[in-house]
Amino acid sequence: QEREANKEMVVYLIDASPRMFTPANAAKPDEKQETHFHTIVNCITQSLKMQIIGRSRDEVAICFFNTKEKKNLQELAGVYVYNVTEREQLDRPDARLIKEFSCVEDSFMNNIGSRYGITSGSRENTLYNALWVAQALLRKGSVKTVSKRILIFTNEDDPFGGITGAAKTDMIRTTIQRAKDAQDLGLSIELLPLSRPDEDFNMSLFYADLIGLEGDEVVQYVPSAGEKLEDMTDQLRKRMMKKRKVKTLSFAITNDVCIEVNTYALIRPTAPGTITWLDSISNLPLKTERSFICNDTGALLQAPQERFQLYNDKVVKFSVRELSDVKRVSSHHLRLLGFKPLDCLKDYHNLSPSTFIYPSDEQIFGSTRVFVALHSSMLRLGRFALAFYGTPTRPRLVALVAQEEVISSSGQDEPPGMHMIYLPYSDDVRYPEEVHLTSGDAPRATDEQIKKASNLLRRIDLKHFSVSHFANPGLQKHYGILEALALGEDEMPDIKDETLPDEEGLAR
Repeated sequence: QEREANKEMVVYLIDASPRMFTPANAAKPDEKQETHFHTIVNCITQSLKMQIIGRSRDEVAICFFNTKEKKNLQELAGVYVYNVTEREQLDRPDARLIKEFSCVEDSFMNNIGSRYGITSGSRENTLYNALWVAQALLRKGSVKTVSKRILIFTNEDDPFGGITGAAKTDMIRTTIQRAKDAQDLGLSIELLPLSRPDEDFNMSLFYADLIGLEGDEVVQYVPSAGEKLEDMTDQLRKRMMKKRKVKTLSFAITNDVCIEVNTYALIRPTAPGTITWLDSISNLPLKTERSFICNDTGALLQAPQERFQLYNDKVVKFSVRELSDVKRVSSHHLRLLGFKPLDCLKDYHNLSPSTFIYPSDEQIFGSTRVFVALHSSMLRLGRFALAFYGTPTRPRLVALVAQEEVISSSGQDEPPGMHMIYLPYSDDVRYPEEVHLTSGDAPRATDEQIKKASNLLRRIDLKHFSVSHFANPGLQKHYGILEALALGEDEMPDIKDETLPDEEGLAR
């Protein structure tokens, strides 16, 4: 079974031919003309800023092709790998890279230069060279645990248009073969095409074959790629939580039957990243260590092998192993205790976000079969399972609620499985009504107030409301200030608070 990738490596391949420096849209007399090259630099800069917040472990490389200068380990013409000092060519993005890359356009022509791509009479195939360099950059890391992508940005739909005859056929064949070889190694190649003002980008001339599109996919590709480009520029400052399994648990049904399940976190509140302690002089991260020192001799000791507990004026010694055995409540992560009707489960029992459970046959074969039998019986009888879950230090009672699969015309909306709901301890449930029952000063609304409140509720109706439509203003401000400090910007960003009420609408 394939393991899910927990990290992404991306190489941005940017076309630097003179055509990329032409205006991106039809001229308006009072507007400054933006080039396609400027659009892409801006788009990648925004994407890197968001990546530091959302997916900080992912690694990127930036590479220009169709350049006068060359800078790559293979010494191939027309390809320039852009980087800053003290950073690997493929590495996690940092503030210096973002800062210098955002200004690359100012000095691009002097330092790197632009040239026309594949021209007649030349045997240099710059697109082939660029794919070769990108593949070499993505050599590190296993494709089992790392998702590897090459993103090509260009507005030239026919890179081999300047040459004819056998030379053209040969170059197209070798370039497509190079792309196929990269894809066979587990690298995915994506194209973000840009249409010039006078003509639309024609995928079927060359790039459809390069990235392997067929039939209707060719027609639909350019509009969907345009949306992707907008997404890269207009991303919110948010930490991305990839849908991947949190951990694998052993689920004991009886003493003899134990199955394996994977757990997935669905919706979680996002908090700012963890605090890192830095050295006040060098600004480097600090590493904390703990040492045991002997009282009598002052010598450094290893971690103690034995612990003790005073009991009746006696010192009772325990080994670390014995202590963990004493604390262990159950031999399995998750143990089934029994079943109850679904109406016993109340809304207020759901204290924290639930975890989704799905079976896995990776270690224990037959887990899926047992899980499906349990799942279908619980749905048929309208029961939920009560189970023990947790570690010795934090045992919990949980309710496992079976969820049916929901399928619509667009595909699967809800997967089949179980939701693990963390049940409260007895002192987690408060009874505020008891306080008001004993004292006679419980506030009551008048009939007129109730009528006005009812009218208000009817008038202000948020149709198609979703939590994800609103950005968390606290987080946006936190990350905005961090970004301004890291990039040395003078002005603090202006954060729009979308949670504030619409004053004009309410006044109307």
